[in-house]
Amino acid sequence: MTVDLARPLSRRVLGTEVLLVLGLSLGQSAVYSAVTIIARLTADRPLSQQTATLNASQSARPWLDLTYQLLGIFFALVPVLLAVHLLNRDRLLDRDGMLNRDGLVDQGRGGARWALGLDGRRPGRDLAWGAALAAAIGLPGLGLFWVAAHLGVNATVVPANLPDLWWAVPVLVLSAAQNAILEEVVVVGYLMTRLREMSWRIGAVIAASALLRGSYHLYQGFGAFLGNAVMGVVFGLFFLRTKRVLPLVVAHTLLDVVAFVGYALLPRSWFDWL
Repeated sequence: MTVDLARPLSRRVLGTEVLLVLGLSLGQSAVYSAVTIIARLTADRPLSQQTATLNASQSARPWLDLTYQLLGIFFALVPVLLAVHLLNRDRLLDRDGMLNRDGLVDQGRGGARWALGLDGRRPGRDLAWGAALAAAIGLPGLGLFWVAAHLGVNATVVPANLPDLWWAVPVLVLSAAQNAILEEVVVVGYLMTRLREMSWRIGAVIAASALLRGSYHLYQGFGAFLGNAVMGVVFGLFFLRTKRVLPLVVAHTLLDVVAFVGYALLPRSWFDWL
């Protein structure tokens, strides 16, 4: 049987592919997060008195703990490789995020990496935009976090709970980068590209990406859901305008590094206001 690689994939095939990729990654996380928030809301204690711990220790044995941490980071990135591979395999996106006329792979442009803006063409501009986005999201985000905490609609978030060992900070930085790469490539770059190919309206594409981002943070509470959904709208609009995911990866990494490493190194009293 001969397969016509130049023929665009049907909406049904693309939809099945999207569900499978999300089922292996952040869609799965969203389902677990929904179950977790239901469990929290039906527990004996109020949501505000419960704790959501990120970057927890995996073993009392330091070297085994480090091994688990690094394995978790590595395998969490496999769906990213899968998403980019699928975009590269099926067709090459051109400069406008659409199919080439002949449907053939143009290796000179870098394939999906080029189309998603994951290349190194504009390092200075990508870093600058990433820092600006981190500031624009991070400062209002702290205010929303404070409001959510005082309204009792969030659990107490512990960003880092690793042992005080030499590898703790490097692992937290790697964890921040892993979160950023996974979320921005899959939820923004891959998902929004596929939904546009399936002829979804722009508003629906942005809403789907933003709601997915909020949903897999729901285990932290409703404030986390809202804040991340708003972040998803901002990041989605940025990607549609610039066709670049790399600034979003930079921004997300900066936000998580500040949260994870800051919590690990600074005195706990500094966070009492939250």
